[in-house]
Amino acid sequence: MPKQTSAARRTSIAGLLTATSLALALSGCANYDVTAPADARADAPAAAVQAKDAQLAAAKSAKNEDGKNGDGKKGEAKGSQGGGQATALGGAGDVDCRKAKCVALTFDAGPSENTPRLLDILKKEKVHATFFMLGENHVDKRPAEVKRIDAEGHELANHTWSHQILTDIEPQEAKRELSRLQDAVRKITGKTPRLMRPPQGRTDEEVSKISKDLGLAQVLWSVTAKDYQTNDSALITKRVLEQTERDGIILLHDIYKGTVPAVPGILKELKKRGYTVVTVSQLLSPATAEPGMVYRP
Repeated sequence: MPKQTSAARRTSIAGLLTATSLALALSGCANYDVTAPADARADAPAAAVQAKDAQLAAAKSAKNEDGKNGDGKKGEAKGSQGGGQATALGGAGDVDCRKAKCVALTFDAGPSENTPRLLDILKKEKVHATFFMLGENHVDKRPAEVKRIDAEGHELANHTWSHQILTDIEPQEAKRELSRLQDAVRKITGKTPRLMRPPQGRTDEEVSKISKDLGLAQVLWSVTAKDYQTNDSALITKRVLEQTERDGIILLHDIYKGTVPAVPGILKELKKRGYTVVTVSQLLSPATAEPGMVYRP
């Protein structure tokens, strides 16, 4: 049975979620708990903490050996503790968000025709992100992009098959919305997503139960550029930077024309401010996202 986060470390919310596409606040009819990344890390099992520390020590030792052998490049800091970029894929990697000033970068509703350019940018900047993908007209039409997202070390995640609001449909249909995307991604990559983002951030106890049954943790956000409202890349950049704080989760969409051109400026300024840009799983490490749970800064 998954370990429950302590009550003192969890914040109860009642329908106060900002929607991704409609900026919609829920009316207060749904009650559930949300766990912050810092609280998840603090409540990680001792064994996971020990494993993380051992992994970090091994990475540091390997880096030192590279330096002695002349293999390391001056100025490079793989998985640095501040201002750098994590190098691992969706797993914990050699970044430590218990110490580093981390922020998770996420993209919803792709892949799209904009995704290859986005992946080029992320590769150049040595940044990994979490992609909450849609199935219909996206994953099913662009398997090559899904393969590339995975191959380049990004985190594969679920945003349902056709963007239906999970709290508005029957449980069996909600389960199908999630499981169909799971099956499609597994068929393409051999990997099954462990994270999902409910459309418009709408979830409740029934959705949480379905998510748990499917092995999916729910991930909301703390930063939204509302890029569905504008193609102004400068405005998108401004909105992201104004809202970003340590342990934040940035929500962007790689389906809109103004978003991808904003990414280089966002990353440059975040790095200047000392942030390490990570995937959601890296942000939570040494904790592991627990199926059914809702995570939000």
